Amino acid sequence: MAVRLNKPWQTLSEASARLRGNLGVFQFADASGGVIYIGFAGGRSLYGLKGEVRDMAALVPDATQVRWEVNTAYQSRFRELLWAHNADFGALPKYNIELNHRPVRIGRLSPG
Repeated sequence: MAVRLNKPWQTLSEASARLRGNLGVFQFADASGGVIYIGFAGGRSLYGLKGEVRDMAALVPDATQVRWEVNTAYQSRFRELLWAHNADFGALPKYNIELNHRPVRIGRLSPG
């Protein structure tokens, strides 16, 4: 499995028809394709990825696209995606910072 999430982007309306109640991680992008939020649907998420993407899209107004990965190790994968984004861009995604949706400590990753 690659460290970065490389699945194709889908519009939010396309995704709402395809998402189910699975556990996993997701990323939102703006119109230019830049990642602006990384989130997860865990054991406390109502309706899994479908519900979490719907609810977070209301809080992230710049989101136009989404991609996701079904994964039962969602906490570890969430941190891994944040590490990779931080390593690539020197900061966490815009809305992870604004909404304070991030672990207290994420550590450092030096992907090759």
